[in-house]
Amino acid sequence: MNGQATPMREGAGARGTKPWLARYPAGIPAEVDVQAFGSLVEVLADTCGRHAQLPAFRNMGEALSYADLDRASRDFAAWLQCVATLPRGARVAIMLPNLLQYPIALFGVLRAGLVVVNVNPQYTPSELEHQLRDSGASAILVLENFAHTVQQVLERNPGWKLTVLTTQVGDCFAAPKRWVVNATVKHVKKMVPAWHIDGAIPFGTALEEGHAHAEAFDPVPLARSDLAFLQYTGGTTGVAKGAMLTHGNLVANVQQLAAWIGKDLLDGRETLMCPLPLYHVYALTSMLVFVKIGACSVLVTNPRDLKSFIAELHHERCSAIIGVNTLYRAMLDAPGFETIDWGGLKVAAAGGMAVQRIVAERWHRATGTPLIEGYGLTETSPVVISNPLDIGEWTGTIGLPLPSTDAAVLDDDGRELPRGEVGEICLRGPQVMAGYWQRPDETARTIVDGWLRTGDMGTCDESGWFRITDRKKDMIIVSGFKVFPNQIEDAVALHPGVAEVAAVGVPDERSGEAVKLFVVRADPTLTEAALLAHCRQHLTDYKLPRTIEFRDEPLPKTNLGKILRRALRPAPPTAPPA
Repeated sequence: MNGQATPMREGAGARGTKPWLARYPAGIPAEVDVQAFGSLVEVLADTCGRHAQLPAFRNMGEALSYADLDRASRDFAAWLQCVATLPRGARVAIMLPNLLQYPIALFGVLRAGLVVVNVNPQYTPSELEHQLRDSGASAILVLENFAHTVQQVLERNPGWKLTVLTTQVGDCFAAPKRWVVNATVKHVKKMVPAWHIDGAIPFGTALEEGHAHAEAFDPVPLARSDLAFLQYTGGTTGVAKGAMLTHGNLVANVQQLAAWIGKDLLDGRETLMCPLPLYHVYALTSMLVFVKIGACSVLVTNPRDLKSFIAELHHERCSAIIGVNTLYRAMLDAPGFETIDWGGLKVAAAGGMAVQRIVAERWHRATGTPLIEGYGLTETSPVVISNPLDIGEWTGTIGLPLPSTDAAVLDDDGRELPRGEVGEICLRGPQVMAGYWQRPDETARTIVDGWLRTGDMGTCDESGWFRITDRKKDMIIVSGFKVFPNQIEDAVALHPGVAEVAAVGVPDERSGEAVKLFVVRADPTLTEAALLAHCRQHLTDYKLPRTIEFRDEPLPKTNLGKILRRALRPAPPTAPPA
């Protein structure tokens, strides 16, 4: 077994049938043409050829047309190939929030035949170091606001040869706005910690040098089997692993999603509001779908600034929006939301975490458009199951498998369970990853007999609707981001005042779940404030514990001495009597 999902057969399921097909809305095919494009570069070229003068992206009021995107991404590709002389298949890390620089860099890397490594800009030096080391990245593009993190990694590893490119927030804006924004960010808001990296190259300089070499750029022929992304995820163990997503994987998911949501979307006429970070695979693939249809994606750099985000929603009459449950709830609660014109909204999609009934119902009442919940994993590019757009009211299901996708509920031995019985949701299709980067053993544990085992427990009813019941592993979902207890515990255990620690997820009204620590102290003077300060040195914000409970007795353990996290989790609420 090579870790690659087996090819789909027409109508092939564990029982030879796909009951969900009968529930598809009219016009959605059972299969899509996953070979319509040979690569994501072909997708971009097709759209740029048809819609060169239309806006491809907007950010902070500035627009980037498809012609601009084509030209700038070619210039960056030329720089990577002709100046940086990176060989085909080299990995390039992109450590940016949602800015116009992101799509330019993304398509530039792909056009040069290289592999994108998406990096969360909020990563600590330890988290960034692991990802750069594991991927073997040759270069990184980082927003200047986070360059100090890269500096710390390089200071720890003086022998590393890493090409560093830096950019400022306003670098893709026209003057004088570019100067004003960059000066404000650095000198007024003081959002750029001091940093120094010898030999760092400004992104603008790279584009200028690449433009000078544009005629020498040799377009790289790409196949669907070529790697496009190393998209890092904790998978089922919590050790950050690179899911190998090929051009074929992403093209397939773009085709699948375009068929699923595209019936009422008009080519070259739509606007996507994108408040989720493009370094997250859900936002990434959503953006690629809208590139395919020549839409304009409005990139929101900081959706936590709700006042500015609501103002953007007033200004941009979007036809589609993506988000997670917590963001939709925050929007609904924000002043000014009630006066937004949602008359043009066709698609409101939610992923990353479960949608709460109250949020779905409030959204539907407020906008007239249902909130569509989908399900996926980094390992599946990411979407595999979704509710259709005409679902109407919230049902609590994750929906139906997408076209050209097979799904089943299997037991631990790989046998399909009867409809309605709880088992592990398993998947196969052209969007399933090629495997984990340099981890064949992990790949073999995750893709078994052609099925990707998700670790999520659920059911499938007689009509093919899937529902999540529980997570097989101990993963915690905080506002749509995966948090793995052993990562938290490893960081906390570094504190000399900690004897034992366990991290569990507890319900949280705003983030869905939050991290709670149970700690047995080695130093009786250790305080919650001191331990939180320690955590902030080692963990990204969303991984920080919300509460800490100190215990005097040892934590519950198995006979082998493994801490029983399940014994520490709060009991689920008891259902009211019928």
